[in-house]
Formats: sequence, C-alpha cells, structure tokens
Amino acid sequence: MRFSVTVLALMALAVPAHAELDDEVRCREIGFSKSVESGNLEMFASFIDADARFISGSVTRGPGAISAAWAVFFEPGGPSIKWRPKYVEVLEDGTLALSRGPYRLVARDEDGNETEHWGTFNSVWRLNADGQWRVVFDAGGALPQPPPPEDQALLDQPDSCDSS
Repeated sequence: MRFSVTVLALMALAVPAHAELDDEVRCREIGFSKSVESGNLEMFASFIDADARFISGSVTRGPGAISAAWAVFFEPGGPSIKWRPKYVEVLEDGTLALSRGPYRLVARDEDGNETEHWGTFNSVWRLNADGQWRVVFDAGGALPQPPPPEDQALLDQPDSCDSS
C-alpha cells in the first residue's frame, strides 16, 4: 500500500512540472511570433538554435541565414505574419518539444490589395545548456482554406506570457 501511495504522489508531482514545461514552450513560441510582430529582428534571431533548420521550399540552416531569409517580414511595408500554438508537447525528459498551430500571413498583391493567407506551422524546440528553449526545426505549409474559427481565434486571444 505504501508503494502505491508513493507512486501516486510522485506522479502527481510530475504532472505540474510537465505542465510548466508545456507553458514555457508555449510562451517561447508566442514570444517568437511577437518578435516578428514587433519588427525586432535581433529578438527573432535569439529564438533560433545555433544548429537550426527551417524548411520550406528549401532548407535554411543557422540563425544568420534564417534571419536573412525572414528579413522581408521586418521591412517597412513588408508582409506580416502572426502565429500561435494550438498544441505543445514536451518529451518526458524535458529537453525537446513540438509546437504546432495556425499562422496568418498578410501581404499586398501587385495591385496593392491586401491578401490574407492561412497555414499551419510546426516548430521543434530544444532546451539549451543556458536554460533557454530555442527552435531547432521549423516548417509550415499553406492551407487551401482558412482554418476553423476556433483556430483563427487563437491569434487574437490574450496570453499571460512575458514575451520571452
């Protein structure tokens, strides 16, 4: 009986710790998006792991090349992008995580008309030796139609993160 109580107590302690890791990664993902939303390229680069790979039509490696590829989002009058995680999963050892959710990209077409595009992103986060979660793999893809309203609403929900 004592063994069962001890196991249950340890399990109860593990759940909040894991939930805290989920929240850490969720807030890092939100902070990553906010770095682009606020036009802070230096902050954006701070979220990227030294060995990162961003995958779209090709593979871009490392913070410098990734920041250069994303520079268009930091230019005046450039397109804007915002994303929020719907799912966050952290491995049991607490060193690797996946976040996934919707993104909205707003741009102007050749006639100057605003266009809106929706997609889904996937980010793999690694806990670095300095205690910071950084993106090690990132990929996303356009959706043929906007996501369900509840997914779209994620982009407008307030968060309790400190933008870190």
